[in-house]
Amino acid sequence: MPHDHHDETDASHPHALLPSEPALRVKALETILVDKGLVDPAALDAIIDYYEHEIGPHIGAGLIARAWVDPDFRKDLLRDADTLIDSLGHGGRQGEHVVVVENTPETHNMVVCTLCSCYPWPLLGIPPAWYKSDAYRSRAVREPRAVLAEFGVSLPADTRIRVWDSTAEIRYLVLPMRPDGTDGMSETELAALVTRDSMIGTGLITTGLITMAGES
Repeated sequence: MPHDHHDETDASHPHALLPSEPALRVKALETILVDKGLVDPAALDAIIDYYEHEIGPHIGAGLIARAWVDPDFRKDLLRDADTLIDSLGHGGRQGEHVVVVENTPETHNMVVCTLCSCYPWPLLGIPPAWYKSDAYRSRAVREPRAVLAEFGVSLPADTRIRVWDSTAEIRYLVLPMRPDGTDGMSETELAALVTRDSMIGTGLITTGLITMAGES
């Protein structure tokens, strides 16, 4: 899963320049809908541009960094994320009913959607392919520690792993622990440390010399 980042095209293959089969199907469906007048191409382009450039993990990372430096903000984020996120203009479709769960030295949180790929798009952008894969969706619940190890997340044996199942009704965002040695860093610098995977619970936070997983 975490290693599925290889280029699936081979330049030596005669069909290397062709889009993948799913991409071809999507393009064919788009063409049919446009031809029938059911979809406005300009509106479709605007939606694609929005999800490619306006939203993404940097939104969630900003929330995490602010929670690290502002105790009141952190408390509000954990107590009522929806109200706080909406007030900042980051709510919207696929981001309804977000619950933020906090990592501690005793507990590491991990998010999965066992039924499909429910995910807080306005905060994290488009979900990665591995998040939607059958392997991740089934194994994350059955053997979370093994799955985390494949992502490079090694936790102490006594750290509890709690798996949260996202649904259309509730989506989850992980609040990672703030790394040691970052007291002098600005909120912007802290946000740069936060990765998409760390907000799903499948990644580590690194500061170069420091790696944070399930302990501080």
